Amino acid sequence: MKRRDFLTQSSVLTGAALASPSVLAASPAVRLPKGKAEHVIFIWLGGGMSQIDTFDPKNRGSSKASPKIAGAEYDAIETSVPGVKFCEHLHRTAKLADRLTAIRTVNHHLIDEHAFGTNFVHTGRVTSGSVTYPSLGSIIGHVRGAANPDVPAYMLIGYPNVSRGSGFLGAKAGYVYLVDTESGPAGFSRPEDVTPARIERRRQLLQPLTDRVADDSVIAQYREAQAEALRLAGPDFMRHFRLQDESPDLRNAYGGEFGQRCLLARRLVQSGVRFIEVSHNLNFINGTGWDTHNEGQQNQHLLIKELDIALSALITDLEHQGMLDKTLIAIGTEFGRPANYDSRGGRGHQGSCFSLLLAGGGLNHQGAYGVTDELSKKIVEAPVSIPDFHATIHAALGIDPALELFAGSRPVPITDHGQPISALFG
Repeated sequence: MKRRDFLTQSSVLTGAALASPSVLAASPAVRLPKGKAEHVIFIWLGGGMSQIDTFDPKNRGSSKASPKIAGAEYDAIETSVPGVKFCEHLHRTAKLADRLTAIRTVNHHLIDEHAFGTNFVHTGRVTSGSVTYPSLGSIIGHVRGAANPDVPAYMLIGYPNVSRGSGFLGAKAGYVYLVDTESGPAGFSRPEDVTPARIERRRQLLQPLTDRVADDSVIAQYREAQAEALRLAGPDFMRHFRLQDESPDLRNAYGGEFGQRCLLARRLVQSGVRFIEVSHNLNFINGTGWDTHNEGQQNQHLLIKELDIALSALITDLEHQGMLDKTLIAIGTEFGRPANYDSRGGRGHQGSCFSLLLAGGGLNHQGAYGVTDELSKKIVEAPVSIPDFHATIHAALGIDPALELFAGSRPVPITDHGQPISALFG
């Protein structure tokens, strides 16, 4: 047989073999779950929420005994989901446990340091010297865009930093941010004497300069971001920040400043913003925020109560608005806390086992997912990596977690091999 005939015949046989049912059956297509959520409200608890004192309570310890006894700071209470317990100071949220899932087996193996943890939970990637990876909010805003072209895709209620940024996606995938719920984003309210006509004249003066910028340059990305900012500036966008338009009873139900941020997030979801991060800033109430070293632990219950009020109000409000199934609420924090106490009654850092939370978004919620040991120190069942957590959020929004974006010419998957938690998808 001639070589050419042999190769032709071999290719035909190979094709037939690949098309046979037995071969196809041996290589089933991977089924990725896809949800129907449209928006994300990402609540950031900067400092490191103690899982054993919130969503993964264990037997009581004592920070004041001598010697100190490892364990939970507070009593545990039943939730609306049989067999699932939360901290006693989360009693409002406990009644809504069937609308949420506390993921108790999240873990990473970085240095347990705030900046590393913050960056990793926001980007799903270890810090690199050659690539600045985009945050979860920038990726979702970039892929899905705003649900309404009259608003940004991604907004941050809190202080900006690189971990929340757009990384290699460039300025056009960035965020609009504000730190004050009363005034809204800085720079978007025009002075009274600046009319639309004056704005247009300024734009025309600037146009010849911006036209000189090459379309494939980095500066061109900032040109696009500036054009977007000019488009948004004015009363049509700023009206979404008028919390006084809500009823006094609803505003009171959300509680203090953190709760008002969550109420604003609901309004922004209604306006069409795709991704909103709400930061529960440091130094709220207990003096240390969620970084409960030393004496910060002793007033941690005040912080947990504030979270309970705001989170339960947000879930209930979204449900009343008919928006809960379309809005995924996620709670992030950089790591958890060990059951042992330090010399002054606080807790250290623990990234090897901690809790994050998902609520709403049309997921198949079960109150809690994953099992930890008697001190919430080791994972016993169903570990969840940070890339898995990101993949679950992406899948809830109908985004393929393996989707590739490009850092220059280099393809980069939006998660680092993350797999959605299949149990949350019915």
